[in-house]
Amino acid sequence: MRDTYSKLNYHLVFSTKNRVPLITDALRDTLYGYMGGILRGHGGVLLTAGGMPDHVHLLAGWGTTVSVAKMLQLIKTNSSKWANELPESRDGFAWQPGYGAFTVSASMIPEVRRYILNQEEHHRKMSFQEEFVALLKRHGVDHEEKNFED
Repeated sequence: MRDTYSKLNYHLVFSTKNRVPLITDALRDTLYGYMGGILRGHGGVLLTAGGMPDHVHLLAGWGTTVSVAKMLQLIKTNSSKWANELPESRDGFAWQPGYGAFTVSASMIPEVRRYILNQEEHHRKMSFQEEFVALLKRHGVDHEEKNFED
């Protein structure tokens, strides 16, 4: 085959540093838009964004030329720098170093999209920590729950 064909979709989850609620209502939509711009600038697309004041969920896709680790570095580094330059931003906007990245098949995109857009309802019943551990378990990711304790 002479050409490479791929369609890779990811559910990305990451939190603000120390899970401080830095994502205000005023910041949220522009932050998601900015992250979408970062993705587009590197050959990707933001399909859906959602979250809470202390974390985000992105449903995004991109090709094979940028690794998951590199794309997350680009999104997190550039968005935190951008947020810190805003006059209305709180001082010290930062992301935790880690993240979750889970592949999403084309048939599951509508379900993952609904899940991401329903974060407020979801978090009435479950903390971010509980949610993240559940995602790891659902995707068969080995982990130690002690790493998620405050």
